[in-house]
Amino acid sequence: MKDVRTAAVSAVIALLCSGAAQANGQAVAPLQDRAGQAVGEVRFTESPHGLLVYVSAKGLPPGPKGIHIHQIGTCADGDKGFVASGAHLNPSGKKHGLMNPEGPDAGDLPNLIVHADGSVEVELFTTLASLTGLGGRAALLDDNGAAVVIHENRDDHITQPIGGAGARRFCGVVKATP
Repeated sequence: MKDVRTAAVSAVIALLCSGAAQANGQAVAPLQDRAGQAVGEVRFTESPHGLLVYVSAKGLPPGPKGIHIHQIGTCADGDKGFVASGAHLNPSGKKHGLMNPEGPDAGDLPNLIVHADGSVEVELFTTLASLTGLGGRAALLDDNGAAVVIHENRDDHITQPIGGAGARRFCGVVKATP
């Protein structure tokens, strides 16, 4: 009986250490505009194969908008256009763009379509990133953190370096939720 218990405890410890127990992890990125006003949030839910990304926001200009995950978790420089969040999350050095044969980078996501009333609510999914590096994917909650950035224009998913998405208009720092 003792050997069965020891084996069971060992299996649980191995599962915890492997990161599989973190597969249901969650994070949130409260979105702000350049003036620091809250406009919505982006929620991340870890899955065994990637991240479910839920975006809910109001007060955005209507039309298609590029949205990307950036490599540094800061939105402190809204007056300068959120450039401190760095480039896209891209530890493997891929080219930008979901349609690029040399890409995509880990921060690439499909475009958002903002309604005429300035609202957006959408679920996206990416197999390129993880909250903690699960499955060898790029980690959002590493030492630098990560930020979600919504741009002023649509991303064409191929042009370098950001698909012609234009200026960074909205930003949110990704933080783990308890």
